[in-house]
Amino acid sequence: MKIKNISLLKHVARHLTYAVLFVATAAAVQAADVSGTWTWTTPGRNGGPDHTNTLTLAVDGATLTGKVSALGHGGKIVDTPIADGKVDGNNISFSVIRVNKENSVTNSFSGTVAADQITGKIGFVRDGEAKSRDWQATRSTDTK
Repeated sequence: MKIKNISLLKHVARHLTYAVLFVATAAAVQAADVSGTWTWTTPGRNGGPDHTNTLTLAVDGATLTGKVSALGHGGKIVDTPIADGKVDGNNISFSVIRVNKENSVTNSFSGTVAADQITGKIGFVRDGEAKSRDWQATRSTDTK
């Protein structure tokens, strides 16, 4: 009888281990919680004051939607919807396409979410050459 009890305990322990690993893996691949409002600053032109940018995001499965609110020409805040938004675990990506009378400019954002920060790169083309710069946004605690 003793041998059967040890065998049963090993069997239960093995299945419990599999269950714990399954739950841990499922939690690791769950999409990051990026819904909400995020802010970051960019340097002003020609040494002017920094500008605050606001990113408002919503997540539906692996799809990311939202808008970027940034200072536009004439000092007015301009809202631009994001395009091609995706969430994959803790990684996000989206594009912002700004159109003016003469042309359009696309910035491709990518980043990794950790707690209340997004850290990543903004890709763009300047003078026909692909470039990038770092960006880091912080989740807003402003409840206005």
